[in-house]
Amino acid sequence: MKKEEVKKNVRERYAKKVKSESSCCAPQTSCCGSVNVAEQLSKRVGYSDSELASVPEGANLGLGCGNPTALASLKEGETVLDLGAGAGFDCFLAANKVGKSGRVIGVDMTPEMLDKARENARKDNYENVEFRLGEIENLPAADDSVDVIISNCVINLSPDKPKVFHEAFRVLRPGGRMMVSDIVLTKELPDFIRSSIEAYVGCVAGAMIREDYVQAIRDAGFGDVKIVSEASFPAEVMANDPTVKEMIKDLNASVEQLRDVANSVLSVKVQGTKPAGGCC
Repeated sequence: MKKEEVKKNVRERYAKKVKSESSCCAPQTSCCGSVNVAEQLSKRVGYSDSELASVPEGANLGLGCGNPTALASLKEGETVLDLGAGAGFDCFLAANKVGKSGRVIGVDMTPEMLDKARENARKDNYENVEFRLGEIENLPAADDSVDVIISNCVINLSPDKPKVFHEAFRVLRPGGRMMVSDIVLTKELPDFIRSSIEAYVGCVAGAMIREDYVQAIRDAGFGDVKIVSEASFPAEVMANDPTVKEMIKDLNASVEQLRDVANSVLSVKVQGTKPAGGCC
């Protein structure tokens, strides 16, 4: 798939998702994209009840594969940039932690997502949050302008992940840090998955091998790069996921083939810091 084709399809699918509020990356337990399902999914990947209750209604679409804000150690007054902000869920959690003296910037390439995020910010009076239209490979932010970068199950959707990490390094201030939750692989996917748009939008086909992902962060200049935690998706959960069921149907794949794919998929939290000197 060509890079622009990937971006076009991802943008279109996510525009539909924000309208239907159905989930993507995280495994579903229901065919419906309801608020309850989104909350159940979010609890499974690390969000607390208090966090879920603290954000505007409609901000959580159940699209994440982890909770990057939980390990980012956000402080009052910091500036945070969220790569792939969606409807603003992690941005609002970050805003609660950095306080009125802090600032949160959410970047997303899907206008419909930004409309939803801005609506959520308005209705709950989040004055320290702003949302910008842009691609994570070309961030609409100045050099050395943010303290922390977070991202949740989005970088795997980029067709140029090394460029994403170079951009993240560029906009971070010296001494700044990055904490991302994402999908990685323990082995290469079969061709019938890797060539599927459905699988790409489902956050699987675009994923990198775990070691390559970590190395791409190091190559961008980050130091102290490490996987903080990782977890596999249970095969039986993925086999019952509506997104996976669609893949089985569209790709004419067997449950056994998808089970093998599931065993190679990991959800990870990865951190890195920009050296205080600004270079590696």
